[in-house]
Amino acid sequence: MALEENLVALNITDFPIDDDCIGSKWKVENEEQLARLIAIVVMGQAAQAAHIIDELLPAAPAFTDHELKNEAKIKFTVQEGKQNPRTGYPRIQRDGLIFEIISWIAAKQVSGDKCFLKDPHTSSTSQGLDGIMIELNEDGSEILKSTIFEDKCTDNPRDTFTQKVIPGFLDRHGNTRNAELIAAAASLIQLSGVSNVQAMSMVRKVIDNSSRQYRAGFALTKDFDTEEAQKALFKGYNKIKDIKKEQRIGASLIVDRKLRDWFDALATKIIDYIEQLDVEQD
Repeated sequence: MALEENLVALNITDFPIDDDCIGSKWKVENEEQLARLIAIVVMGQAAQAAHIIDELLPAAPAFTDHELKNEAKIKFTVQEGKQNPRTGYPRIQRDGLIFEIISWIAAKQVSGDKCFLKDPHTSSTSQGLDGIMIELNEDGSEILKSTIFEDKCTDNPRDTFTQKVIPGFLDRHGNTRNAELIAAAASLIQLSGVSNVQAMSMVRKVIDNSSRQYRAGFALTKDFDTEEAQKALFKGYNKIKDIKKEQRIGASLIVDRKLRDWFDALATKIIDYIEQLDVEQD
C-alpha cells in the first residue's frame, strides 16, 4: 500500500436531520483498509486496529497463525443450515457482525484522546450491549458524556428503528438496565489509568441522562441518501424525552449496491485478505 494512499477507511459527514436529532453519514473511503481492519478486529486485535486508525497506518495484524485465520474466515462465511463442524454463520448474523465493527471503526475515527470505546464483538452470535463510548474531561477526572450505540443491519430499517431501537433506548433512558452500562463504563474508565476506587466514583455519571447520547446506526442503500429519506427513517426519535437533539444521533452507512450483495462482496474481500496472511505473516 503506497505511503501517499488515503488510509482513512470511512468518510464521515455530520449533518442536521430535523428538530429532534442529528445525522452522521458514513461512506467507504478505502475499502481495502476497511476490510483489513474488520479482519484484524475479528482476530481479537481491536487494540491493534485502534492503533492503526489513530496513526493512519497500513492495516496489518500484530500477529496471526493458521488457527486464528481459520477461525476468522468461518465468521465471514455464510452457512444457513446447521452443520458440525461449523463452517459459517447465517447471512444476517454475519452481516450484523461486519456492520457492528464498521460502526466501531466510525466511532474510533472521530473520537478524541479522552474517548474510550467498548471493543466490538468478535462473534456473530454475541449478545448484549452493541457499543458504548465514554468521553472524559481534559484531566481525566470526570465523564463528560457517554454514547450508547444500537447497530442494525436489516432489510426493514424503519420498522427496526420504531420497534427495536427506540424501545431499547427507552429502556436505557429509563435506567432499567444499568448494571451492564456501569460495568462496561467502569472497564473503559480504567483504561485511562485511574484507580478502581476512582473509576467507581466517576462511573455514576453514565446513568445521568443529561450527559448521555444515543446513536442509532443502520446499513442502508443509496435510496436513503436523501434529506427526506433520513427524516422519514429517524422520525419519532423524540420519544426519548428531556434531552437535546444533539443527544439523539441517526447514523447511516450508505452502500452503493443492494445491501446483502454489498456485504457479500466485502466479506469476500475480508476472507481474501485473511488467506493472503499465510504469505505475509507466517
